[in-house]
Amino acid sequence: MELQKIRTLQKFNKLMNTKNLPASTEKIPLRIFNGKEEGSVFIAKQIAAVIKAKNELGQKTVLGLATGSSPLRVYRELIRIHQEEGLSFKNVVTFNLDEYYQVEPENKESYHYFMYEHFFNHIDIDPENVHIPNGMLSPSEIDEFCQEYDRKIASLGNIDVQLLGIGRSGHIGFNEPGATETTTTRLVKLNKITIDDAAEAFDGEEHVPLRAITMGVKTILNAKKIFMAVWGESKAEILAKAIEGPVGSDVPASYLQKHPDVLCIVDEPAASKLTKFQTPWLTNFCTWDSHMKKKAVIWLSKKTNKPMLKLTDNDYKQWGLADLLKTAGSAYNVNIDIHNQIQQTITGWPGGKPNTDDKVRPERSSPFPKRSIIFSPHPDDDVISMGGTLIRLADQGHEVHVAYQTSGNIAVFDDDAHRFTDFLLGFSKKFNIAEDAIQSLHQEIVDTIKNTHAESNSNEKVLKIKGLIRQGEASAACRFCGVKNENAHFLELPFYETGHVIKKELSEEDVDIIVDLMQKIKPHQIFAAGDLHDPHGTHAVCLNAIFRAIDRLKSEDWMKDCYVWLYRGAWHEWEIEDIEMAVPISPEELMKKRKAIFKHQSQKDSPVFPGKDKREFWQRAEDRNRNTARLYDKLGLTEYEAIEAFKRYKF
Repeated sequence: MELQKIRTLQKFNKLMNTKNLPASTEKIPLRIFNGKEEGSVFIAKQIAAVIKAKNELGQKTVLGLATGSSPLRVYRELIRIHQEEGLSFKNVVTFNLDEYYQVEPENKESYHYFMYEHFFNHIDIDPENVHIPNGMLSPSEIDEFCQEYDRKIASLGNIDVQLLGIGRSGHIGFNEPGATETTTTRLVKLNKITIDDAAEAFDGEEHVPLRAITMGVKTILNAKKIFMAVWGESKAEILAKAIEGPVGSDVPASYLQKHPDVLCIVDEPAASKLTKFQTPWLTNFCTWDSHMKKKAVIWLSKKTNKPMLKLTDNDYKQWGLADLLKTAGSAYNVNIDIHNQIQQTITGWPGGKPNTDDKVRPERSSPFPKRSIIFSPHPDDDVISMGGTLIRLADQGHEVHVAYQTSGNIAVFDDDAHRFTDFLLGFSKKFNIAEDAIQSLHQEIVDTIKNTHAESNSNEKVLKIKGLIRQGEASAACRFCGVKNENAHFLELPFYETGHVIKKELSEEDVDIIVDLMQKIKPHQIFAAGDLHDPHGTHAVCLNAIFRAIDRLKSEDWMKDCYVWLYRGAWHEWEIEDIEMAVPISPEELMKKRKAIFKHQSQKDSPVFPGKDKREFWQRAEDRNRNTARLYDKLGLTEYEAIEAFKRYKF
């Protein structure tokens, strides 16, 4: 009888097998906002309310503060509340989470500089109430300083409100993987991922400090209330591990699961890897709209390693999709439906094929030819991200315009600027052009590069030369792809022109430039970089500028007939269920795209800002395009060499 029970249970488990599917969701309270702006304002108002309440009681407010891009908008809102609503910080005491070791406070990359530049200089806080770890201590002074830092916090009754971000390694503060929940303020060695992420700010990985002083996990967890701000798709994977995974030193942020009053504030891209968004059918009821059905069938195809048309009723039941099966009637019905939907995204005519029935195709057949604007945040994103499509649009007779939104000048090595200045001097001598002014400029550029090194981008003339280098490369790539010289537009949006990684806020002047171009061309198609992986990055700012321009122009007759297509950057592609236009790229076209990328010689081999992926841009782009084609193939669709993918933005 006992054996029979076991067999019955095994049979039941096999029937209801969910392949170890997750049963729970978040273990840390979470609020999802439409964007980092809304989320940051929410956090700032919560902090302001605590300060106001304590001010009325005559008590001090102790704040734990973070640095980096995540809290920037929080500080801006707190400054606004102070200046416009009279919130006083005179009774506020602050303790910063961390500071780089052996980085002077005056250094623009120090957290000391960051806090005063972005917060303390704009409020009425008493400087004596500001505490930031001292990164210039000698080794013999560190232990005593760190112990005293924790004693000061404890003497004030611990931190009232702690503001956190999360690193891609899972760190909070600089508590890297391996940190335990008993750690206190100390000197730590930085993780490779953290160093990679800081490389852009420090003008190269080799300049990033290897160590930092950080508040410990124990000190953080002693805070009475904690807000963790997480923005952007780049943090989605680690966020999911932190709030859905086990508690442990592999992901130090997971220790927040033990805190009694913590709230994680995120935007939608950051939340995208959470179970309730990735696979909601595993934990709850689903609204089976077209997109959700497509997402589930693709997921099931990948899990079973079967093409969509080979999925069976039993596959759906075993993998927790019995609900979807009920709505469709049978696996056959849902398989055919989703297969057809995805197949209809594929087109070799990204501008629309003339004189054809376009009811189930992504682009209209009319008008033909079309006027197309390809917006490129940097002077090479066009060919890296959608070079095959660009070439095809030009080959098929469309009027293609490429609008380079920023100069990309800081992403050029000093040596390239030196080399081009040498060429200019040699050119003037060779062709007997008056040399005096050129000789003077040459000497100034050479001296600036030699004497200032990392600060050479502070020199306006150096930046202009670097901008011209990138402009020349982009023009060469356009010609190679069949774009007319007069159709390459260099917008040089002002927000970018700081000479540093940190940019200015997007302004109406930036948006005006885009509006003027769009009104001049009146495009039938717009292609834009929809890469929100980093919500603080140039791509996201450039996209926001385009959205604001579209919002201004959407009532225009020509704009009502304009399709807006979003492409992704060199590292990431749209999920298959989000792709609405898939453009196949032949082996020959892929090679031509590679050659177009090669025209950007200053970014070849080893660019200034290579990102997390150390491969060359053409390698990353080709791997991404080939991988997209492989995914289509595995789903049971036509096999192609490569595919570039787009998602339509509906306004």
